[in-house]
Amino acid sequence: MGETTMTLDATRSLQDLIDANPDLITYFRNETQAPHSRNRPGPSPVPAEFTNWRDEQKAWRETAVLFDQSHHMPELFLKGPDALKLLMKLGINGFSTFGPGKAKQYIACNPQGQVIGESVLQYLAEDSFELVSGMHLQDWVHYNAICGDYDVTVTRDLQTSANTEGRTFFRFGMDGPNAETIFQSVVEGAAPDIKFFNTAKVRIAGCEVMALRHGMAGHKGVELSGPYADGDKVRAALLEAGREHGLKQAGRLAYFSTPSEGGWLAYPVPAVYTSPELRGFREWVSADSWAGKAQLSGSFVGQSIEDYYLTPYDMGLGRLVKFDHDFIGREALEALADAPQRRKVTLVWNKADVATIQGSLYQAETPYKYLEMPVASYGFPQADEVCDQNGNLVGMSGFTGYSGNEAEQLSIAVVDAAYAETGTQVTIVWGEPDGGTAKAQVEKHRQFKVRATVAQAPYALAVQQMKRSGIGKTAA
Repeated sequence: MGETTMTLDATRSLQDLIDANPDLITYFRNETQAPHSRNRPGPSPVPAEFTNWRDEQKAWRETAVLFDQSHHMPELFLKGPDALKLLMKLGINGFSTFGPGKAKQYIACNPQGQVIGESVLQYLAEDSFELVSGMHLQDWVHYNAICGDYDVTVTRDLQTSANTEGRTFFRFGMDGPNAETIFQSVVEGAAPDIKFFNTAKVRIAGCEVMALRHGMAGHKGVELSGPYADGDKVRAALLEAGREHGLKQAGRLAYFSTPSEGGWLAYPVPAVYTSPELRGFREWVSADSWAGKAQLSGSFVGQSIEDYYLTPYDMGLGRLVKFDHDFIGREALEALADAPQRRKVTLVWNKADVATIQGSLYQAETPYKYLEMPVASYGFPQADEVCDQNGNLVGMSGFTGYSGNEAEQLSIAVVDAAYAETGTQVTIVWGEPDGGTAKAQVEKHRQFKVRATVAQAPYALAVQQMKRSGIGKTAA
């Protein structure tokens, strides 16, 4: 049985919430406040901008950028002789070469092969692991550790907004063409050559720091973590070393615009609400969990919450599925392996249509849905209809944002395979039906049909080149 330092609110479970709201889609579209919503109380420790988001975006393409990830990402620590056994039972990934000092993009599915969530999994030491980000998945791992027959202990370190005791670790992400030069210069002694998704311990400003090779912008980026009390000293050393190399600190706006270029389909609707086998989990996890705070937005309105579920193949993560061990969802994924029906793509918005949307703000009639920059998505998650030239629904679009590096409005979509070829013309329905939902951040507006062109995901040339060269090959 697992132990934990986290206190769960057992007064109302996710199952209680579902029972009280049989029309779950309407509830999630109108009544919830997302975990990272801008209208949640309390200021963020990370400013929206340090300078301006335009220059901060350019920094990861032209020089180097420093992100402060210390506050928005929860962490889970798993220890004990059965820790790896538990992770293998839940994870679709392969583990044959997984060992201390390595990391992977960890995915877990329900028995139907639909994604519950993903996280960065780090193998810290024998029988010791860390999950970084991915609250939906962390809750699922926690539940199985507590309720399964596993000799493990669980410790949770929640994001700052939900953490009354303060964060345990700082976490900085540094990326861009000059990031490796800065890393080499700031490390005391000889800096190690770290392979992608591997870790090494280094010293910076007299502090022990864990370095994870992990790039989002097509370069040899690095994620640095250590005791929270050391964060200011490490940050100061990085900024000093990066001064001559154009290192810029980036705020929330630039950070949350990275998926548009990089093609990361983050936080899909967790596939936990309907599976009969997951009822025990729904009765265990709080209604106040992230699964209970989904905030659906956009023009797509499903008939069932299952219409929003995705498989690893839909998300472009089929390469991570390894059928060399028994795991939850294996049978369903084996059946889907040879015939995935959807693919992840980038949609490049027609610039004239974008201008029309923005221009409607200066007209007398009700404007089209406001297209905020650099991140235009207004829910958690966003799902806009993607249609063919005849108006037939062929997919869902989300993570809409502006890339100054590409001078394009981009979104990440999952579309039917027949419409996934580069150059295919589709239409995105921008804005919610009936003038908008009751979400506080949604103004009264009109819908607009945006012409879009299908492109690769990731769209950014630098990221595509990185993946072709093998530098950014995601660890399985």
